[in-house]
Amino acid sequence: MTGGRLCAAASLCGVLMGCAHVAEPLEGGERFEGRLSVQVANDPERSFTAGFQLSGSATRGRLLLTTPLGTQAAKAEWSAQEVRLSASDGDRVYADLDGLSRGILGEVVPLAAMFDWLQGRPWPAAPSQERPAGFEQLGWLVDLSRRDQGRLMAQRSARPTVTIRVKLDASGDGRDRPALAPEEALRLDSVQ
Repeated sequence: MTGGRLCAAASLCGVLMGCAHVAEPLEGGERFEGRLSVQVANDPERSFTAGFQLSGSATRGRLLLTTPLGTQAAKAEWSAQEVRLSASDGDRVYADLDGLSRGILGEVVPLAAMFDWLQGRPWPAAPSQERPAGFEQLGWLVDLSRRDQGRLMAQRSARPTVTIRVKLDASGDGRDRPALAPEEALRLDSVQ
């Protein structure tokens, strides 16, 4: 390898190692880790699958999204004053969590409610109705039928239909389940 190529390879490794850092979760509050899939009906451009780490609470928290290799793709942090998104294309500030999800997906996804939904209960800040497999809240049907396997699905019935699928890792939900096999962790369709 020539000196120029060696220098370029070393620089690339440095960049990749720098991008691979994932921030520690916030102290206090809840902490969830796993895989997340958001699908906007008939619009694959606004749909994605990623690893995630959600920590804190609806009023102060952090959401990290990672690639299948574990590289941080985006980080959102929020407090009562602002919501800040840091991604490869720069930082953006939003007034609230609804603004963040609308800015990214073009649709409101109830991020504040996720802390409760991932624990298998309705968010106390909004009315809900019990359903056979879970509950309905904020226009979303939350399916808890596979929660014992660390899976949750929420679907918004308003157009366009938005479906959120979550698969929690055993380490990220405080429940006693075996960790995922490496080949399962890399399969994008395993979130379903």
